[in-house]
Amino acid sequence: MTSLRKRLQNGPALLADGAIGSLLIAAGLKAGECPEQLNLDQPDRISEIARRYAEAGAEMVQANTFGASPLKLANYGLEKRTAEINRHAVELARRGAGAGVYVYAAIGPCGKLLKPYGDAEPEAVFQSFLRQMRTLIEAGIDAFSIETMIDAAEAVLAVKAARSVSLQVPVMAALTFDSTPRGFYTVMGQTVAKAAAELSQAGADVIGSNCGNGSVQMVALAAEFRRSTALPLIIQPNAGLPTLEKGRVVYPETPAFMAEKAAELIVAGVRVIGGCCGTTPEHIHAIRAMLHTAA
Repeated sequence: MTSLRKRLQNGPALLADGAIGSLLIAAGLKAGECPEQLNLDQPDRISEIARRYAEAGAEMVQANTFGASPLKLANYGLEKRTAEINRHAVELARRGAGAGVYVYAAIGPCGKLLKPYGDAEPEAVFQSFLRQMRTLIEAGIDAFSIETMIDAAEAVLAVKAARSVSLQVPVMAALTFDSTPRGFYTVMGQTVAKAAAELSQAGADVIGSNCGNGSVQMVALAAEFRRSTALPLIIQPNAGLPTLEKGRVVYPETPAFMAEKAAELIVAGVRVIGGCCGTTPEHIHAIRAMLHTAA
């Protein structure tokens, strides 16, 4: 395969996968259960998700590592199994996706707020990400995707941890923003321009946003990122904002609608397109069809 770094810099837009968490919930994952423990207990379920996304046309699929930092795993008493859980995640993603598909490690928040807003020491958070990422590098990951971050400061710590373990593996970093009458802000009050500058300075190769917004808002958010940075952009919308119908969480955006908006994201200069909560292999298949038609 072409190296991912070269593809990000020079190739056409890359299609990533969609959600893992909402698929696991639909398949019976209970509230309070650790999704990453399924790498050990139900490996076939995890590799099957990677297979479905690859067959739908995703060129990048994620390892089930979003909450697999030791600080996050400690909530389930699993911090001592950090290396095992992360190593299995990469193996399962590769087994499911097959040859010719990049595998990236999803890296989510540690679950604690940094001081002075919370009780987490920045150095402890950095070391937690570092421990996870060392295993992922050893397992042969193709890229890091630091995502669903609500605090640019935590995202910066994760980017620096990734850079400290590898100067070659691409680092993508995506924050979650709220749409307000004054524009887009993280929960911590950070603007797109501030986040873009800090992530770039920390060493991210690709920056952008995921989660928290549907496709319409993400098109506007992508345009704001494009005004703030020359780096390649990653955008992974939710399949709309969820509603509760007859006790079920429903995401309203159809595959056709997401594909239509994905075309607008490409026009806005986005280089990595995928989906977050509520997106399925059917959504990714529709986006792949759009990309094929547009080529």
